[in-house]
Amino acid sequence: MRKVELNMTENYKYETIKKLVETNGNKNAAALKLNCTRRTINRMIKGYQKKGKAFFQHGNKGRKPANAIDEETAQEILTLYDNKYYDANFTHLAELLEEYEAIKVSKSYLRELFLENNILSPLA
Repeated sequence: MRKVELNMTENYKYETIKKLVETNGNKNAAALKLNCTRRTINRMIKGYQKKGKAFFQHGNKGRKPANAIDEETAQEILTLYDNKYYDANFTHLAELLEEYEAIKVSKSYLRELFLENNILSPLA
């Protein structure tokens, strides 16, 4: 079984439900403590009994977003900027990349990428 790491809020919910199940505590008090409904407490109890600690972990934890740009493409953008499009600002560069290189990125992503690599816009 893989190790489950929870953040603070997930761990707080886990500890509260674990204590509730082990001591046969009051569901209404647990609902007040977690700021949720009694129905949600019942759902958490069932999940805890079926999956244990893993139930409280968010389902998308550790996944890369579908719209994330990979490191290879980022390096290609930096190389193209250094060699070919060195005089273009972020907005113009985004348009040039889409038109001639078939790379669709937003100008805000370009700004973020260049700030990480200590490159200023020519307009700065």
